[in-house]
Amino acid sequence: MSMIAAETTVVTRDSVHLAVRPAEPRDEAALEDFFDNVSDDDRRFRFFSAQAHVGHDQIAPLVEVDHWQTENFLAFDTANGALVATAMLACDTRMEVGEIAVSVRADYKGRGVGWAMLDVLGGAAKERGLKQVIAIEDRDNHAAIELERERGFEPRPFNDDHGLVVLTKTF
Repeated sequence: MSMIAAETTVVTRDSVHLAVRPAEPRDEAALEDFFDNVSDDDRRFRFFSAQAHVGHDQIAPLVEVDHWQTENFLAFDTANGALVATAMLACDTRMEVGEIAVSVRADYKGRGVGWAMLDVLGGAAKERGLKQVIAIEDRDNHAAIELERERGFEPRPFNDDHGLVVLTKTF
């Protein structure tokens, strides 16, 4: 059972009210449109490639999840219904470590949406009994790295890839 089994409302520090719920296969078109509304850099940071459009092959793993080992939360602005963020938690088979990824629509950046989605992911990780969560970031993604550090994540190098950094939060 997911921490958010149905829709719940989350309020950001800038008073943006978000309806947050788990993604479902019917959300594929909305996610495709969503990723057309994130910056080119954010799309590159999320998928580690410079593609201009995110299609079925990248979106299917975001909507076809088991809702326990893997969950993808969608956040909709309650004022206008727009999909403004997606936040994924993918756990290892032992349910000890989860990898997270958050994307926020370009026009909603700086409004506390990323913080709120990290809190949703943290709650889901704790509910699952994870010992830690990690985020793998491109070293150029300064905004995400700083946000995660502010939320208690510790950075370290990613193996031998000097272009990436792993940020870890232990519970």
